[in-house]
Amino acid sequence: MPQGDSPQTYVDDDRRAAATNRSFTRRGGRMPPRHHRALEVHGPAYLLSPPIEGTSVAAGFVLDLPAAFGRTAPLVVEIGSGSGDCVVAAAAEHPEWDFLAVEVWRPGIAQTLAKAAQAQVGNLRVLRVDAAGVVATALPAASVDQLWTFFPDPWPKAKHHKRRLVDPMFAVDVARVLRPGGLWRLATDWEDYAEQMRDVLREAPGFEPGAEYGDRFDGRVMTRFERKGIEAARAVRDIVVRRADATDQ
Repeated sequence: MPQGDSPQTYVDDDRRAAATNRSFTRRGGRMPPRHHRALEVHGPAYLLSPPIEGTSVAAGFVLDLPAAFGRTAPLVVEIGSGSGDCVVAAAAEHPEWDFLAVEVWRPGIAQTLAKAAQAQVGNLRVLRVDAAGVVATALPAASVDQLWTFFPDPWPKAKHHKRRLVDPMFAVDVARVLRPGGLWRLATDWEDYAEQMRDVLREAPGFEPGAEYGDRFDGRVMTRFERKGIEAARAVRDIVVRRADATDQ
């Protein structure tokens, strides 16, 4: 079973992780007693506690991954892990990899911790902070083997599209944290968001060209978000792009 919070590491980087427009709404009101118990009992094993400014990691903070996981292994980061179905299942199936779940929804985090403890996974850590700040500054460069962005908040109203997570700036940040050859996997059931993702990835520097819709990722378990989209007759679109090698850029 994993140990507690990792030591904190700082670098000389004053870039503010907090975005002007958050890609999420504040979540986590009332929770049932079982969720409080999960946070209290399992939080020390899985939750990381970086310094926080608002909903983002503090400026200059960089996560010490070997200290956080107690080893060095391939790293998968899931942005918006929800209630943890996908990331916990993947961590259980691949004990040779490390998994970092980034989520702001407190009940979902509680469910993730309970599922992780039940599955007895020791290769999972959880951050409750704004994902944009984590990718922009808190993860070391070229430290991630795969980054997953499955069913991010679609912000369906046109006036709110600016709040969508996947935009050109976020793509630049993802390219920074992926190792050469690393993969960015995305999925959404909103057609106009899928088109936006594809357009962003076609233009994003640092990735191999030719972003297109592809087959469903076998490593993604069916969640209620995906099921709701299917029941509403919305097409689920998968996209995967590869971080280019330095020699290819």
